[in-house]
Amino acid sequence: MSHTRRIYQSHLKSLEPPSYTNKQRSIPSINFTASHKFHQSPRYSLNPYHSHSQVSTIHTSELPLSYEDDSPLNYPVTVKDRCVILANETRVNEHRLTLSNLDLLLPPIEAGVFFCYKKKKNIDMSPETVVNTIKKSLAGVLSTFYPLAGKIVQNNHGEPEVVCNNNGVEFVHAHADVELKDLDFHHPDHSVREKLVPRINHGLLSVQVTELKCGSIIISCAFNHQLSDGYSLNMFLVAWANYSQSANIFKIPSFRPSILNPRLPPRYETSFDNLYIPITSLPPPSSFEQPLGSRMYHIRAESIARIQSKASTKETRRSKFLSFTSYLWKLLAEGSNGNANAISRMGVVVDGRRFLTQVDKKDSSLFENHYGNVLSVPYGVASNSDLNAMPLHEVANKVHGFVAETTNEEHFRGLIDWVQLHRPTQAVARIYFGHEKFEGRAVVVSSGQGLPIKDMDFGWGKPEFGSYHVLWGSRTGYVTTMPSATRNGDWVVYMHLNEEEFHVIDRMAPHVFTPLSMYNMF
Repeated sequence: MSHTRRIYQSHLKSLEPPSYTNKQRSIPSINFTASHKFHQSPRYSLNPYHSHSQVSTIHTSELPLSYEDDSPLNYPVTVKDRCVILANETRVNEHRLTLSNLDLLLPPIEAGVFFCYKKKKNIDMSPETVVNTIKKSLAGVLSTFYPLAGKIVQNNHGEPEVVCNNNGVEFVHAHADVELKDLDFHHPDHSVREKLVPRINHGLLSVQVTELKCGSIIISCAFNHQLSDGYSLNMFLVAWANYSQSANIFKIPSFRPSILNPRLPPRYETSFDNLYIPITSLPPPSSFEQPLGSRMYHIRAESIARIQSKASTKETRRSKFLSFTSYLWKLLAEGSNGNANAISRMGVVVDGRRFLTQVDKKDSSLFENHYGNVLSVPYGVASNSDLNAMPLHEVANKVHGFVAETTNEEHFRGLIDWVQLHRPTQAVARIYFGHEKFEGRAVVVSSGQGLPIKDMDFGWGKPEFGSYHVLWGSRTGYVTTMPSATRNGDWVVYMHLNEEEFHVIDRMAPHVFTPLSMYNMF
């Protein structure tokens, strides 16, 4: 193995959650709290109209987590059934789906999403009804989203491709010995990860239904980011919920990576060399950086409005998302322990679909319905002293400036060409991996406001809570904003930062960031 490949793999290894013991990692299941039993059935192909399995019992080994016995983080989970769901129909013969150049920029990150449904009095929410509904609708919608039932393989050049062969999707039915009101979503690393959201053990997608002891239900899935960005996942989620109630799928996904082919001849501006980096140029990962953890916060609409007002001027009204990103950048700089000369970076995830759509009206639906990654991650650089001195609207001007450089067709066409001219060498966003420690901390903010919480009705009403859950391992911080399911205009914010940064947020902005719990969501 080459030296560069080893460096890249050491970076990618950090994208996985911490492993515990070899024994645990060898169990193809969720990880649970110490010394509890769980059941596992053999993996099998399921006809959605008939289900049968044998159940065996396996003991988990102890996790390196210690809580009081009555802690809401310390609850057992039992897997009652595990199987593979196949698509009802396979509309195409087995084939390989090449990934677009923009897909190739994504490392193999797993991301997830989960939705919480309170027990209803007058609606059948028995585990049998819920599980059968989810299984049947999943088998049906996979006929349209057929690549999700495939698997990732490497081609002759070492690049990932999807084999569309109806390999199936792993389905897990679990029981958690906890009530919805007691779940501590403020600490999702311990209360959610690998308990309520599964890992992918089979193919490109994994689905889990978890029944809680109060009768509430949590539906979750994990997906491979190399094939799906947030926009694509949302298309799938809405279609899945619609299918469960025999409604039409209004957005038929387009699996045509050719619409993102490079130009002939490929061409790009040299500025792309500052945004993206081939893995052959990656610096070695630092062993001295602080590990990152996850927290979830609730932000009220009034706080968002105040931030937007301060980030705007009479002449220019900034968006809520850009205003929040600017506020967070300035906040972290102000709390940087007096290290005013330190440099910090703030990145923003930009979806390019609408900029490509504006140009080619004839094929606009192909871009709008394109399933795959159409993302760019520009970033800005500033010293903490400069950020401290700037009023918020000036920080917002700076964020707007580097984001605006990407919000056009030429940027995304140039990025596609940049990747083409570096293939087959893998490349990644520079802000994720490509900086030395002395170059300062970095955080990337993504808008998850499109999370379709209000559309996720499988027959027992809309969820009371929903959130993305990202297994983020890069030393770069990551933040995503989402809508509240129950309070119009409020936000839920998922943050993956180091302890010092969380201390700054909790100490300097408790009036904005409220630790998330089910009590302050209902």
